Amino acid sequence: MNTTRLGKSGPTVSRIGLGAMGMSGAYGASDEAESIRTIHAAIDAGVDLIDTGDFYGAGHNEMLIGRALKERNRDDVTLSVKFGALRGPDGSWLGFDGRPEGLKSALGYSLQRLGVDHVDIYRPARLDPNVPIEDTVGAIKDMVDAGYVRHIGLSEIGSATLRRAAAVHPISDLQIEYALVSRGIEADILPTARELGVGITAYGVLSRGLLSDTFRSEKPLAADDFRAHSPRFQGENLQRNRALVEVLATLADERGVSVAQLAIAWILSRGDDIVPVIGARTVARLSETLAALNVSLSPQEVSRIEKAVPADAVSGARYAEAQMAQLDSEA
Repeated sequence: MNTTRLGKSGPTVSRIGLGAMGMSGAYGASDEAESIRTIHAAIDAGVDLIDTGDFYGAGHNEMLIGRALKERNRDDVTLSVKFGALRGPDGSWLGFDGRPEGLKSALGYSLQRLGVDHVDIYRPARLDPNVPIEDTVGAIKDMVDAGYVRHIGLSEIGSATLRRAAAVHPISDLQIEYALVSRGIEADILPTARELGVGITAYGVLSRGLLSDTFRSEKPLAADDFRAHSPRFQGENLQRNRALVEVLATLADERGVSVAQLAIAWILSRGDDIVPVIGARTVARLSETLAALNVSLSPQEVSRIEKAVPADAVSGARYAEAQMAQLDSEA
């Protein structure tokens, strides 16, 4: 497994990370035993970056990872944990808590659920509009000084906020959506991150499964699959987006790879400072993901891919309107 460093101050991690959110119900029912097998298979393959959030499955995701790690060496894994999202018992969104006392309490619970004495990267999942980013980052710095956290990360924040945060403490990486059909960071956020020496951990690389073979056929979404409420997966938007995927599939067939592998290879071609975090839920999907590491794209191939699927070609926003309005990265 090739490795790269997250920014100037972050840890050295595998070239691809494992996103665990989908193992806790976000995309409908999942098999817990298969999820643990997938985590073990990832670690055995050299994938050492595992990303979670304390609100994934109301803590279920952290407990799942904790059980998986009992059978592996803790030091072989870089744990990236997001905090702060407030969810109701029915899964409803209640806002975000970036207060210093709130995050310190959340960290305590995360350590308990994960069964570890520290997390490697701790990050607010969103910007709390009521709390200065300096206060949030300063409180995480307290946890770094106390030994409970190794590095500070951020998620879905814009350039101005990133600069303010980096002035308080070095930021290892910014976790943000970046995909062939989600390229908004290229205009300003990515250049700012590179200027400041901040790495990028890219999520949504497959646009939640859109850039794969999964949605090339008419496949109904389960009621508890959050994509059912995503603009890109609704009505005419989905039909138009399927047409884009078919164009990408033609290029993938030429290379003898899957659509997902081509989309991952495109992200990997964007720079060693960008680490895709892929939400594989099964060993089979993990194997497909890791095979993308063997797909090297020439500049000519990258150009063909971007011409076939232009940055503005996708139909529908990456989140519903209310959620988009709460993203500092979209401000």
